[in-house]
Amino acid sequence: MERGKMAEAESLETAAEHERILREIESTDTACIGPTLRSVYDSEEHGRFMEKLETRIRNHDREIEKMCNFHYQGFVDSITELLKVRGEAQKLKNQVTDTNRKLQHEGKELVIAMEELKQCRLQQRNISATVDKLMLCLPVLEMYSKLRDQMKTKRHYPALKTLEHLEHTYLPQVSHYRFCKVMVDNIPKLREEIKDVSMSDLKDFLESIRKHSDKIGETAMKQAQQQRNMDNIILQQPRIGSKRKSKKDAYTVFDTEIESTSPKSEQDSGILDVEDEEDDEEVPGAQDLVDFSPVYRCLHIYSVLGARETFENYYRKQRRKQARLVLQPPSNMHETLDGYRKYFNQIVGFFVVEDHILHTTQGLVNRAYIDELWEMALSKTIAALRTHSSYCSDPNLVLDLKNLIVLFADTLQVYGFPVNQLFDMLLEIRDQYSETLLKKWAGIFRNILDSDNYSPIPVTSEDMYKKVVGQFPFQDIEMEKQAFPKKFPFSEFVPKVYNQIKEFIYACLKFSEDLHLSSTEVDDMIRKSTNLLLTRTLSNSLQNVIKRKNIGLTELVQIIINTTHLEKSCKYLEEFITNITNVLPETVHTTKLYGTTTFKDARHAAEEEIYTNLNQKIDQFLQLADYDWMTGDLGNKASDYLVDLIAFLRSTFAVFTHLPGKVAQTACMSACKHLATSLMHLLLEAEVRQLTLGALQQFNLDVRECEQFARSGPVPGFQEDTLQLAFIDLRQVFGLRPHFLKELLARNLPEFLDT
Repeated sequence: MERGKMAEAESLETAAEHERILREIESTDTACIGPTLRSVYDSEEHGRFMEKLETRIRNHDREIEKMCNFHYQGFVDSITELLKVRGEAQKLKNQVTDTNRKLQHEGKELVIAMEELKQCRLQQRNISATVDKLMLCLPVLEMYSKLRDQMKTKRHYPALKTLEHLEHTYLPQVSHYRFCKVMVDNIPKLREEIKDVSMSDLKDFLESIRKHSDKIGETAMKQAQQQRNMDNIILQQPRIGSKRKSKKDAYTVFDTEIESTSPKSEQDSGILDVEDEEDDEEVPGAQDLVDFSPVYRCLHIYSVLGARETFENYYRKQRRKQARLVLQPPSNMHETLDGYRKYFNQIVGFFVVEDHILHTTQGLVNRAYIDELWEMALSKTIAALRTHSSYCSDPNLVLDLKNLIVLFADTLQVYGFPVNQLFDMLLEIRDQYSETLLKKWAGIFRNILDSDNYSPIPVTSEDMYKKVVGQFPFQDIEMEKQAFPKKFPFSEFVPKVYNQIKEFIYACLKFSEDLHLSSTEVDDMIRKSTNLLLTRTLSNSLQNVIKRKNIGLTELVQIIINTTHLEKSCKYLEEFITNITNVLPETVHTTKLYGTTTFKDARHAAEEEIYTNLNQKIDQFLQLADYDWMTGDLGNKASDYLVDLIAFLRSTFAVFTHLPGKVAQTACMSACKHLATSLMHLLLEAEVRQLTLGALQQFNLDVRECEQFARSGPVPGFQEDTLQLAFIDLRQVFGLRPHFLKELLARNLPEFLDT
């Protein structure tokens, strides 16, 4: 029903259209009828239009016929004209037919071209649509390809940024495509892959840092050494500018652009290749040796992934483990300075890295974490140094160790770490250094004393004289007036010992450098150590020489003379210490040198040894005494052994010229008393049971020889017959005959020959 109505409506519309066209044909000029007819063919209803046209023609024919009947003559005329028109119409028809044929022939190619054009236009539309779709998908594919390239080249942080753009910007625009769904499903896997790879890079970085901590620390300590040298130069030449870079500048030089996508910035090596610098060239910054980009990348990757806390905990845990390894000293560290240096380099390298991480990241490590590690490091380092330094017996090694510890402390102080405990520990090592110095100087003194000839130093020219005076403070106006050659009263060990004491003071001073001690503290330290050197080391060395079995009287005399001059030189040592410390001796609590006591004790010991040695020599001569108590010959000269003994005593006391007067007098008096006592013992010994006049005569001659020696004044300074009093008992034996007889009778002698 509805289709019928629709067909009827379409038929009415078509009929109305044909009616309009017919009116246009009837009313339009013949030259313009083409477009009207064209509309009939375009509508594809020309059949029905022809029927309509035939109907209209018939109607017009009827009207014409009516008009012709009414106007017949006119009709005839019209027929005649129509006949003419007919011929022309036939010609026109032929022309139209021919034109149509030609048009159909020519239009066939055009129709084919039009079909091809239609297909091209269709393809063009399809291609355009395809291009539009591809233009929408290409950025996604390009971003995905870029993501893969970044992951392939280990540029993980840019890859993560690319992944974010891909996920939030590009994929939503083409989410209905299947390949996009595959990408969306792979995004979590890619994130985990980036996370795992970046963590692997961090592990490689941590391992590399652990292996190269000593190189980093060595560079940092070289920088500190250069800065110290520069500071010393500035103190001497204030106008010279410092080339030291501040800590801030060092970080500025090293700042890494986190989002850099250059291949170099994405390398995963922890240590950059740096050629060894010459000593006179500027040392590169310690941080410049390290590529921290793996840490930065991993930190930012974990931050973006919301796992920053996990990363921080892992980093701190691993670095704590590495700190414990670094702080574990090698067992043979105390053997060489390189062992200590490597140990310090590793510790410095560790904390330089952590300090840089502290200042170039936000929260990866904090000050509390650094302080905790430093406290642990400080306690373990001090404990290790106390243990290993105690094995060291070489003062040069201890001094080098002290300088190394000071450099170690100064380096870490530059990075803001408190190092007061290290300097406190150095004061402990100072005592050990003093002990090692004392042991070293004990050997030096022993060699000096053993190699000395114990003879006055001869000089044959003014240059030689000045050389000796330049080594030892000696002034003697009388000696200066003497002509060359001449001799100093002391032997060579005096200037040698004096200079070695000064060298010891210098060695003590070296240790006090850079310890941030006041002049008073340095002075006190030097004086106390010097006192130990004098009262213990030098004193023991002198005592050992004095107590030696093969020591001679000449040597003992020279030791007394030498110690006398060394005692006088103590004031010059005081002045020497004052000059190098700038602390006056009158300052409160200033320690005094005890050298005078040392030399006095040595001198007293030598004097006692002289007395003992003289007595032993006398005993040796007396052992040669071979009295024939039963001889009948009356001798006229003293015994040979006694003559030799007196000659020995004369030559010995002649050597005592340079001794202090009381020492020489005491030695002489002691020798004479011992000789008198020994002779008395010879006479009164139990084996002597009989005496002859000849024996007594010989013994009397020997006593007279002794008295003659005493009267000759072998040592100046005795009053009148003081020295002869040593032999008074012997003289009384011969002068008081009853007493002598009583003594002999007490022994129950069988017979006695009266003189």
